[in-house]
This record gives sequence, structure tokens and C-alpha cells, in this order.
Amino acid sequence: MKALVIYDSVFGNTEKVARAISDSLGAESTAIRVGDASHEQLNGLGLLVVGSPTRAFRPTKPISRFLDRIPRDTLKGISVAAFDTRMSEAELNSPLLGIMVKLFGYASKPISDKLVKKGGEQVAPPEGFIVEGTEGPLRDGELERAAAWAKQITETR
Repeated sequence: MKALVIYDSVFGNTEKVARAISDSLGAESTAIRVGDASHEQLNGLGLLVVGSPTRAFRPTKPISRFLDRIPRDTLKGISVAAFDTRMSEAELNSPLLGIMVKLFGYASKPISDKLVKKGGEQVAPPEGFIVEGTEGPLRDGELERAAAWAKQITETR
């Protein structure tokens, strides 16, 4: 199965997760930064995974722009999944931020929604991987969890 993992990364954590996912998906999988991605690369895919750090409760602007510019129904027949990197709710240290998270959520949900809107078939619920503090590092075990998440996707396809 030909798979593509498109990601954006601010501090390098989301890139590490994207590469762990791609490696777990197998030899026909590639991970690329969103700035290097083109819509032509979506042709012939079996699986598209998109990930972003959560920035102000949303994906980064480059990820949002890329998804917005995918022509409608381009992802028809392609399995899709979305992930993000985020701080744990316990680390937010602010009741107001906790309320904001409950209202607005994390980056993976709007990514998933856009992928489905463009015709993709969601094969896994949106997933979040935990970063310690604002800049990281990733919480221990998150790269292994990302690899396991990717394996689960391939098993459900």
C-alpha cells in the first residue's frame, strides 16, 4: 500500500512522530514536510496521514492551507488519518486553558474533518501525541505509541 505522511513541525516533535508513523507503515510509505508536498503526490495513494502541532487550538497555517487547496473529491478512495502533537491537559496549568481546550480542541480533529470533506475515508479517530512543555521533548513512549497507532491503521484497512 502506497502511503504518504504529510506533516508540519515547529520544534521537531511532530516530525519525529510523522517519521515513526511512516516507518511503521512500511517500505511504500514516505514522510514529507508540508512545504515540500504537492497535490499531485496524492494520486495513487492508498493512505494519507496528516499531522500538525496544535497551535492556538488549530493546525499550523501551512497544513490548513494545503488541506484547503486540495480539490474536492481528490481523496475519494483514499484512506485518511490525522494526528497532532500537544501538551497534556494536566500540564496546561490554567483553568481557562482547560476550558478553551474543551471548547476548541486540538489540531487533529479539524485536519480529519478536512480530509473527509475532500473525499477521504477516515480509518482511525484523530490522535494526539503528548509533548512535555511548550517545546518538548515528546513524552516517553510517544514514538512507540505512534508506531503502534500506524500499525493499527494498516490492520483495519
